[in-house]
Amino acid sequence: MRRAVPALLVFAGVRVLGLMVLAVWAWAADRDAHQLLSARWDSLWYSRIAERGYGYTLELSGGKVHSDLAFFPLLPWLERGLSAVLPLSAADAGLLVSAVTSLLAAWAIFLTGDRLHGRRAGLALVALWAALPVGIVQSMAYSESLFTALAAWSVYCVLTGRWVWAGSLAALAGLTRPVGAAVVAAVWITAAVVWWRGGRRPAGRMLLGVALAPLGWLAYFSWVGARTGSVTGYLDVQGGWGNGFDGGVAFAGFVGERLAGPAWPAGLGLLIGVVLVVWLYATGVRRGEPLPLLVYGGVVLLLALTAKGYFGSKPRLMMPAFPLLLPLATAVARLRTVRAVLTVSLVALVSAVYGAFWLHGSGPP
Repeated sequence: MRRAVPALLVFAGVRVLGLMVLAVWAWAADRDAHQLLSARWDSLWYSRIAERGYGYTLELSGGKVHSDLAFFPLLPWLERGLSAVLPLSAADAGLLVSAVTSLLAAWAIFLTGDRLHGRRAGLALVALWAALPVGIVQSMAYSESLFTALAAWSVYCVLTGRWVWAGSLAALAGLTRPVGAAVVAAVWITAAVVWWRGGRRPAGRMLLGVALAPLGWLAYFSWVGARTGSVTGYLDVQGGWGNGFDGGVAFAGFVGERLAGPAWPAGLGLLIGVVLVVWLYATGVRRGEPLPLLVYGGVVLLLALTAKGYFGSKPRLMMPAFPLLLPLATAVARLRTVRAVLTVSLVALVSAVYGAFWLHGSGPP
């Protein structure tokens, strides 16, 4: 923990900067920064589930049916539990969960970077993750911080051979977001490769970790299936929101429409962004990053890019894929200290301004 303290302080500093810029922007726009963070879009759905349980459905024009069954239960459970023992509303409990778990996520991310490339790289990795353009989500009553903390610690446990912890944390990640499947894949595929290379019967703790990993994800899918009376119940619920997986066809069409119209700069920006994240992943593969990081980051990236639905959320959906930042973190770590600090500070400032701009828009992050 002592070794990680500087990284946690840097993370906290970047996030405080983001909140300060948001507060000033909200004051100038006569908006409530607290409401922007805790009571809009997905935050409202989580709070409703925490306060009233599942069962709310919103029917919209065009045939879309928004059911709260689309939201996994771990965050609402924590909001309900904290609001029962502390003088907090469910929404404020969600903010507390995000604040604590974002620090826990930063801790695991630092340990991963430190283990692979040294302390400076671990520090840079945390700073870059905190300063992502969508980093403001880490301070919202959303489930991204909770999920990233569970996923990052699970992957770190795989790296260090703590299989039961890895499987247990993967199970909890599977109760947090559907992309918990990426954590399960990291545990399963890495275990299979370790077993195959070892040529011996796998250890009991490894088998237990492998068995535990998918339980959270499977439990919620099964519960929604039983509640809706359909094996594909959760997929049907997501379909009601206009979400699903089509191999990236809808996203490609969305980008193509903008490239072919007056909004071509936006289309070009999207295309550059996709090329950048794919290049970062390919760089990690070429450099031989550890298998659990490649599997986890790759599955998160694949699911984000091949999903249809609201395309404005894609950057947020990729936020948990912190291994993609490793090539950038090692590059920053090689800079002289003054240049590294200036680089990260500039990125953090741009991120803070973009986050405030984003939350003052009409569409959800």
